Amino acid sequence: MGHLAVLATCSLNQWALDFEGNAERIIESIRIAKEAGASLRVGPELEITGYGCLDHFLEGDTYLHSWEMLARIITHENCQDILLDIGMPIGHKNVRYNCRVIVHNKMILLIRPKIHLANDGNYREMRYFTGWGRTKYVEEYYLPRFIMTITGQRKVPFGDAAISTLDTCIAPETCEELFTPNSPHIGMSLDGIEIMTNSSGSHHELRKLQTRIELMTEATKKCGGIYLYANQQGCDGDRLYYDGSAMIGINGKIVAQGTQFSLKDVEVITATVDLEEVRSFRFTPSRGVQAVQNTPYQRIEADINISSPSDKADISLRPTPTIDVRYHSPEEEVALGPACWLWDYLRRCGGVSGYFLPLSGGIDSCATATIVHSMCRLVLEACENGEEQVIKDARRVCGEPEESTWVPRTPQELAGRIFHTCFMGTKNSSADTRTRAKELADAIGAYHIDLNMDSLVKAVTDLFSFVTGKKPQFRVHGGTKTENLALQNIQARLRMVLAYLFAQLLPWCRGKQGGLLVLGSANVDECLRGYMTKYDCSSADINPIGGISKTDLKRFISYATTKFDLPILHSFLTAIPTAELEPITSAYVQSDEADMGFTYDELSIFGQLRKNHKLGPWSAFNRLLHEWGDRMSPRAIATKTRNFFYYYAINRHKMTVLTPAYHAEQYSPDDNRFDLRPFLYPSFSWPFGKIEGTVAAINAREKVD
Repeated sequence: MGHLAVLATCSLNQWALDFEGNAERIIESIRIAKEAGASLRVGPELEITGYGCLDHFLEGDTYLHSWEMLARIITHENCQDILLDIGMPIGHKNVRYNCRVIVHNKMILLIRPKIHLANDGNYREMRYFTGWGRTKYVEEYYLPRFIMTITGQRKVPFGDAAISTLDTCIAPETCEELFTPNSPHIGMSLDGIEIMTNSSGSHHELRKLQTRIELMTEATKKCGGIYLYANQQGCDGDRLYYDGSAMIGINGKIVAQGTQFSLKDVEVITATVDLEEVRSFRFTPSRGVQAVQNTPYQRIEADINISSPSDKADISLRPTPTIDVRYHSPEEEVALGPACWLWDYLRRCGGVSGYFLPLSGGIDSCATATIVHSMCRLVLEACENGEEQVIKDARRVCGEPEESTWVPRTPQELAGRIFHTCFMGTKNSSADTRTRAKELADAIGAYHIDLNMDSLVKAVTDLFSFVTGKKPQFRVHGGTKTENLALQNIQARLRMVLAYLFAQLLPWCRGKQGGLLVLGSANVDECLRGYMTKYDCSSADINPIGGISKTDLKRFISYATTKFDLPILHSFLTAIPTAELEPITSAYVQSDEADMGFTYDELSIFGQLRKNHKLGPWSAFNRLLHEWGDRMSPRAIATKTRNFFYYYAINRHKMTVLTPAYHAEQYSPDDNRFDLRPFLYPSFSWPFGKIEGTVAAINAREKVD
């Protein structure tokens, strides 16, 4: 008979600094795990505080309250007779560490500090924590006095060690350590550690889950072993959305997977695994040779069983079979990730009764509105499934009294109460965009208003003319480039003012309490190029599409047309993207791509070269010579490259006030967290000179040939 064990891992929707709420969700996950018969429960990284505390990790209160919540957890009646792997920050010898605390029956068996810290992209762990640089080294940690009275321990092991039970051996690694070349799980497996846990705070990016699962399965494909992956889920107070997808794998195969996008606060997955499968898988001579040479881990002995003894085994248990991993398409990711993020933000933002969106009739604001519709669909689905927390939140956001039994019956019914849209037209707006905006609002159930702001624009321009004696003209009427740009910008900026006015007062007009959060709708490519007016209607409270490319947004709209049964979306796909800030004439209609000098696909490529591939103007030009040379001349490639970096540089200052946006793309230009670059640039005279020299040399060589 094999040694069967039921193991549990989870995804928790934690909120930075919500100590009591986080503790309640941890306790609930442990209760569910025990109810499923699990002997081990693994939780997300820094689950007691929430991962996104940022500089609050520099405050002593954060560490004190973490211990206070740990005390609440380990003394709770539902948290006994199960091995617990819990994440929290801990100070040791005046050094701050990101730690796992391994607990059983009010006894702390081990505090394991994170060895390899995440310190790139959105992560700044080295700003707050120190990595435990001494692998396989353990020393003593003296517990806080109030914890001593609970555990009866004065000191506990602190460091990189393993837990040796009566029937197996367990060791934790944390998030980034899965991604490092020499991951701890390699040495763990060679030392006979059979169960490896990974507690993560891994955020969502489009197409990222594949990488995460490949690394997870690879961790045990060569080494053998059982791998439990836990992750945070939801918006914990910042731009990131943690996408859950807790996993359990054995010997390179996945046997359990949680949802990647969910409105649940607590999701626990379990699997029954056979320890003998690990031992059989590892029985190869080459592994044995390496195992003998491996430096051993210190083992902390625990007088507990993970599997049931043979004479007490439940013969009805069966090992959980292998499953096919569920991957969402990028279009589904756009539909689900930002929608979940928007719901978390709305339900956790006090005194707010919904969202307000300037709906222009273009594809960007259309995509934003469709994501809100997706949010309403997810809320409805959760309500129909009896998710009490979602029902409670929906009633509160909609202003229902506590005794209410109201539940939304359709996404449109919910949208009609929490989603407000407005078409802010001028004489430069076309009838088509106005009609599209209204028809989309009607289809998704938004409370829609339509207005003309020409009188407001005229009042402002008349004021300028009265003060200066000058009357600016659009380019099509003979005005200069400066006049033309100023007249466009005043329209855009007035829309922002109107958006906030209506967001504050529309609920009052409808007899409701609270204000509305204003949604922005500038995509990542336009932000990258700086094709946006500073403090225009792209300036908002939050932006669900600010980290998504135009290409992915188009694919999402195409997907949503059928999936959400919204045929009106097709007309947005076929419309020419335009800001509609200049007069329409028989000879001229403003076009975004013509104004920018780039297609959206080209901007996406430049964004990837600049950020993902870390290429400056010279290297980007050389890369594109080979990639675009079959369809574009060296001169055209040089012009595109110079223009991109020129406009990126002169518009970089706009990123310092960029609306906080859902992070979904690796080449996001978000200055505040992700893309740390100057906002005052010199001219790129040297690399541009090298580019021009190369073009001249190529042209000269072609003439000789």
